[in-house]
Amino acid sequence: MSEENNINTKDFVIGTLVGTIVGASVALMFAPKSGRELRGDINQGALQVKDRAGDWKDIAQEKGSDWKNKAFTTSTEIKQRAMDTTSQLSKKTQDLTKKLSDKFKNTSSEDEEVLDTEVDATEVETSDAEPELEKVEK
Repeated sequence: MSEENNINTKDFVIGTLVGTIVGASVALMFAPKSGRELRGDINQGALQVKDRAGDWKDIAQEKGSDWKNKAFTTSTEIKQRAMDTTSQLSKKTQDLTKKLSDKFKNTSSEDEEVLDTEVDATEVETSDAEPELEKVEK
């Protein structure tokens, strides 16, 4: 039994020493600082945050400028395409209008010729019918 007590005592002492060392280390790490040290740490942290914010601002300005330039370029390209398309549609419309106008003029000329022929034929028939009308009237 004395051997078992000896081991238990030995383990107890080792555990106590290890616990003391760990506890002291943790206490030193989390110990409150003096007011001057604490204010210095806070100022240092504030300066770091300020520097980061300045960096983020610069990055945001660069990206914003890039996006503005890209939007301007894209809008210019779209505007040019719209103008080109409008020009092409206008030209096609003018061509179609001219073709239809020419076709209508040709059709009108042909129709006039047909009408003239029919009018002439009607006049001939009418002139042939006049003597008969005069006979009927008498």
